This record gives sequence, structure tokens and C-alpha cells, in this order.
Amino acid sequence: MGRVAQAQAQENRQRVVDTASRLFREQGTQISVSDLMKAAGLTHGGFYKQFASKEALVDEATAHAFGEHAERRTAALAGHEGREAARQAFVEAYLSVEHRDAAADGCPVAGLAVDVARGSGDSEARRVYAEGVERFAEWLAPDDGDGIAQLSTMIGALLLARATEGSPLSEKVLASARATLTSDG
Repeated sequence: MGRVAQAQAQENRQRVVDTASRLFREQGTQISVSDLMKAAGLTHGGFYKQFASKEALVDEATAHAFGEHAERRTAALAGHEGREAARQAFVEAYLSVEHRDAAADGCPVAGLAVDVARGSGDSEARRVYAEGVERFAEWLAPDDGDGIAQLSTMIGALLLARATEGSPLSEKVLASARATLTSDG
């Protein structure tokens, strides 16, 4: 295979991983390979040239989603003076209507929770998910607080807000959690 063909194959693979990462967070991992490849602008047959199985793609897309999420947290630190200011700004953005409405680009902890819970207990996706949850909780933990409790509040609030979208309760859930986790509380 020539250098151009290899580069194109790698570009196609990355496009599938990017697309899967977004669609899995938005629609769940039950999306068909055919629909996923169509969304990526590629043929169904091309999938099996790139991935051994759909499970292999789920593993890779999960890792990709957590990598993006870690980059956002790093960017939050760079954009604010002090860790606590960055954490508070991140929490406010996380518990916003915009994040609620953008599941495809949103948090993989919330977006993939149900699918990971229903999947195999020894999957690579579950291992990556657990590590991502731990890192996120560590990042959230204030000097005198518990990152797991904060993360649980954020994830629960986001899931409830998404499930009640269209009702006044949705924004009330976000506002309540935001006030609890920031200096507004």
C-alpha cells in the first residue's frame, strides 16, 4: 500500500472514531455499523478493513472521548487564574443548558454510562471509562472536598436535566446543582 493510500486509510479510521465517539455519546452504542459509517461518509464495507469488530471501535471511541474531555479540563486550567476558578467555571459550563443540549460533544461519563454499565465487565471500554471517571473526580476535587461526590452530583444533574428536557424541571435541576457546587451555593 502506498504512502498516500496509508495516509487516507488512517484519515478514514480517525473519521470513524471521531464520528463514533460523538454518536455513541448522543445515541448510544446500539447504533448500527451501517448508520455509523454513513454518518462518517464512508461505506459499510470499509468498517471491517479498519476495525476487528464493533466492540473494538467502542473501545477506541471511548478512549477518544475521554481524551477530548481531559483536553477540555486542561484548557479550563489554562483559561483561568487558579485551579479553583477553573474548576468553578468548568462546573458552571458543565451544568449549563448548552451542555445539556449537546450530548454528542458532551461529557463521556454521562454520555456513555448506560452503555458501559450494560456492557461486558471486562471490556476495554469499561476499563477506560473507570479510569476516566477517576481522573475527572480527582480533577474536580477541591482542596477540602470530595471529587467523587461532586462528580456524582454533576452527572446525576446532567442526566436528569436531559431526561426532563422541555419541562421547567430540567433547568431547575441544572441551576440547583450549579449552586450547590459553586460559590453560589
